[in-house]
Amino acid sequence: MMKKRAVFLDRDGTINRDVGYPNSYDMVEIFPYSFASVRKINEAGFLSVIVTNQSGIGKGLIEEKNLHDIHRKLQLDFAKQKAAFDGIYYCPHYEHSEIPKYRKSCACRKPNPGMAQQAVRDLNIDTTKSYMIGDKVEDILFGMNIKATPILLLTGFGQKALPKLREKGIEPAHVAETLKEAVDWILKREQGKP
Repeated sequence: MMKKRAVFLDRDGTINRDVGYPNSYDMVEIFPYSFASVRKINEAGFLSVIVTNQSGIGKGLIEEKNLHDIHRKLQLDFAKQKAAFDGIYYCPHYEHSEIPKYRKSCACRKPNPGMAQQAVRDLNIDTTKSYMIGDKVEDILFGMNIKATPILLLTGFGQKALPKLREKGIEPAHVAETLKEAVDWILKREQGKP
């Protein structure tokens, strides 16, 4: 069975405005272009997979059931716009958590590859033919760790992340103003491939 290609997406600062730790869907402000961008990912035959660090759970700022509710409503809103996420993965851990089950240094917190490894098992993905889009240093390192093509967005924390990456001698494959621009770049790049 042929492996699938995916576009891995960070959530806060990428699909929606980064407002810190939203604990209800009312606090989630989706960028207006995100719906069409995800739809384009779907139509191009890529899986669309959210990978999000949610240490707010480990920090006791949001309950896991609230996060599930946010993600369910997010999927419904995107479905209304004929856009779909094939998977949503999150890391709830925080190594100094006061809640024992979340207190660990884990393999799933970006830049560690755990969430992608789970998605590979669930969805049969070839990460080497996939992309990672995000606005933080961890997103770019995560993309590199899973051998996907990393794209940095200048929304969210992107403006701060770029100089930090360059200090480390790391250059994303592409730097885009928005998710829309990043997706357009992927589609153009893919058309240029034999």
